[in-house]
Amino acid sequence: MSAAPLLVTMGDAAGIGPEIALRAFRQGAAGGCVLVGDVAVLQRAARLVDPLGVPLALIERPADIAAVPPGAVPVLEPPGLPDGLAALPWGCIDARCGAAAAACIREAVALVRRGEGAAIVTAPIHKEALAAAGVDFPGHTEMLQALATDDGDPRPVRMMLANDELRVVLVTIHVALRKAIELVTLDAVLQTLRITHASVPAWAGGPPRIAVAGLNPHAGEGGLFGDEELRIIAPAIAAARAEGIDAQGPFPPDTVFMRARRRPGHREPFDVVVAMTHDHGLIPVKYLGVEQGVNVTLGLPFVRTSPDHGTAFDIAGRGLADASSLVAAIGAARAMVAQRAGR
Repeated sequence: MSAAPLLVTMGDAAGIGPEIALRAFRQGAAGGCVLVGDVAVLQRAARLVDPLGVPLALIERPADIAAVPPGAVPVLEPPGLPDGLAALPWGCIDARCGAAAAACIREAVALVRRGEGAAIVTAPIHKEALAAAGVDFPGHTEMLQALATDDGDPRPVRMMLANDELRVVLVTIHVALRKAIELVTLDAVLQTLRITHASVPAWAGGPPRIAVAGLNPHAGEGGLFGDEELRIIAPAIAAARAEGIDAQGPFPPDTVFMRARRRPGHREPFDVVVAMTHDHGLIPVKYLGVEQGVNVTLGLPFVRTSPDHGTAFDIAGRGLADASSLVAAIGAARAMVAQRAGR
């Protein structure tokens, strides 16, 4: 494990992010982490975790974690936080919450790129609040991609959602479905296979065996239900295999996930599934349960994970939030940092 701490961003101030972050610390799962967020917001959330509150220690830089008293949560406030966040109602969409979430992400990326943080674990943000704040990114993945880019040419990244049973990498993510189909190109599929091949060994224990899901029903049925499999997906798989990537398919998207689902005592033929669109890939993972689900951004120069759920405005402020997915994300980030360090 790197000597630098993991950085946990608080997410949307009106959602469950602050609460689950503090629960992760209270459960002992976030030891050696620094919470990047607004102290007043976290003090409000602390009363949901414990009627007596949770002790917070304001620090100026991640290295100050060494001086934080035992049992206290180290908090680093980023520049640019709006005033009055803790007075906003729970479960509201507000531009100030979007601006605060973006400020936390920017600061975490700046710190990890300077080597002051080992990895970033992001609590959920609300995309409408982000847009209301004028932040021109539809989600974490696109924002992190831009912040990791120095020369104006964004590095290719992909979203992977994983739990104990299934791993899925997406070719397209936060765009309208009509647009997503247009974005399924040979280059996009091949690039996804390359990123998956390079990034997933940390999870698979070696070069991953990749199953590629088709786009159309029955993977096009030989062109009867669409020809994207014939024109785009199959040629991309062939090109990937020529590069030594263990990719197979395209398989019907309604059955391929069952073939990659891990079960005790079974040796499944695949380690990961590449899916063409957001819901094609994420519905199977989330159906298995969000409690242990982890979102990983592949292709970044640093490790980033997050829970596989959203801000849960319907239960925000009620003290009901479950931190299991965030705890899993912290554990995954630690494991990936250790793997990158060769341990």
